Amino acid sequence: MSKFLDIYPTMPTLPAASKSARFFISYRSQDPDLSLAHNFYEGIKAAGYEAFMAGESIRLGEKWPQRIDEELKLCDYFLLLLSERSATSEMVTEEVRQAKQLRDSSDQHKPVILPIRVNLPWSAPLNYDLRGYLQQVQQREWKSAADTPRILHEIFSLLVDSESKRVEEWENGQLGDKQLFPLIASSAHPALPVAEPVLPDGQVNLASNSSDLKGLLDPEPSLELEFPFFEQAFYADCYKEVKKPGALIRIKAPLQWGKTYLMSQILDYVIQQGYQAVRVDFQEPEKEIFNTLKPFLQWFCATIARELNLPDKLVEKWKSTASANIDCTNYCEKYLLPAINSPVVLGLDNVDIMFSYHIARNFLPLLRAWHEKATTKPIWQKLRLVIAYSKEDNIPIDRNKSPLNVGKGIEIPELNQPQVQNLAQRLQLSWNGEQVAQLMAMVGGHPWLVKEALYKIARRELTLKELLKIAPTQEGLYSDHLLVQLSILQDNPELKEAMKQVVITNSPVRIDADKASKLRNMRLVKYTGNDVLPLCDLYRLYFRERLGV
Repeated sequence: MSKFLDIYPTMPTLPAASKSARFFISYRSQDPDLSLAHNFYEGIKAAGYEAFMAGESIRLGEKWPQRIDEELKLCDYFLLLLSERSATSEMVTEEVRQAKQLRDSSDQHKPVILPIRVNLPWSAPLNYDLRGYLQQVQQREWKSAADTPRILHEIFSLLVDSESKRVEEWENGQLGDKQLFPLIASSAHPALPVAEPVLPDGQVNLASNSSDLKGLLDPEPSLELEFPFFEQAFYADCYKEVKKPGALIRIKAPLQWGKTYLMSQILDYVIQQGYQAVRVDFQEPEKEIFNTLKPFLQWFCATIARELNLPDKLVEKWKSTASANIDCTNYCEKYLLPAINSPVVLGLDNVDIMFSYHIARNFLPLLRAWHEKATTKPIWQKLRLVIAYSKEDNIPIDRNKSPLNVGKGIEIPELNQPQVQNLAQRLQLSWNGEQVAQLMAMVGGHPWLVKEALYKIARRELTLKELLKIAPTQEGLYSDHLLVQLSILQDNPELKEAMKQVVITNSPVRIDADKASKLRNMRLVKYTGNDVLPLCDLYRLYFRERLGV
């Protein structure tokens, strides 16, 4: 790494005060990301700064989730290496979420987030979560080893000045002549789901995984494959429901289970029917917007108006009273809804982000009230709600005021063996029933776990035998996913103990009903009668070792 730093022989001497800066390097723990992370780690250490890189800094026996949480809280700079694969890494996305949350709540606005796109073109979209977290944050581009010292030099120059203004200039793209790379236009391209989706009754986009996949398989496959992950009746049921006046559809599923994709399918369908459709992602706004009800509701209304190509008339039409909820309802009833001539479907994605904020006590009952108004006021029959969320623990409202127990609940099912067999065939894998059964014994019908395995095998990066051997280990392709699940359990001792009871035996076990429900909602277990089993061998083997069974 020192030979790269020699490219800048006149690099300024760093003041002693800046030497205390701490860097957290976020990366995907497999090559080529791993090797590049090592290069940045060595470069930062050689310049006299403190650097944390999980693979280098965590000692044998230490608990990864807790150590990562500690280092995120201590770091001044969060160096994010965004590659094609890390951009869909669950672990990387979670680290970015934590860094953004820490920065939003810090008086010193730390850690400063420094994203580096590693051979990731500007035209390549980020997933919905990352795009929301990194919105308006400037990103640099890394194309070759020659870019490493140049990026480090620019980062170090921020520390030399040690002025918050310089940091803001980096993040807002105002570095002028000193800017090495352009600011990414985050709205130029549509976002991907958190992980590349296994697309129910849609397209499996092989091109998104590898630019050189074309020609890899013999004969040459189509780069966009139609694959019916769900039966047509499943979609027909969703489409029928959303056409009902005042409809409310609830999509609850854990991360990487396809809820965002299902919402997009529903919104695409209603647009084809001549409806208006708006998707509001609760990950996109700054978290301060959730602190106070009135600014939040005004942001909400302004977002809907913008997506409907309507003028923002908050100044003229928002009539302030003692109740912000009533003001918001009046604005929708007297301006937004009359301004459109067709039904409008409002897709609310990642709503559970706001559950920990006080405004949830007011906003969630507001959604239910709008749904119920359709029975008494025709204007509200225009509005149909699609709400997607991952969890509903500790929602601070009365169940009778919640929108999460009315309307129609949609549960995204596991993939079954014929569906996995069909996908394998479409990826030109000549698998028999026994091979499909072996894969599903390891990963169950988890859409993302199945997709990752089949793509790796179809691209000849590993065999089924190799995948089954390393899947439940830190070497396997599911390491990031497993660490995120482990972190959640470590933060909840009672849930952790319940999971230990499940994985300690090979037979179904009966645990506390509430804990069983929570583990099932995470899709870590499945029911067999009133008892539970691990969803798959991947979870049984991994947690049996990691939870000290």
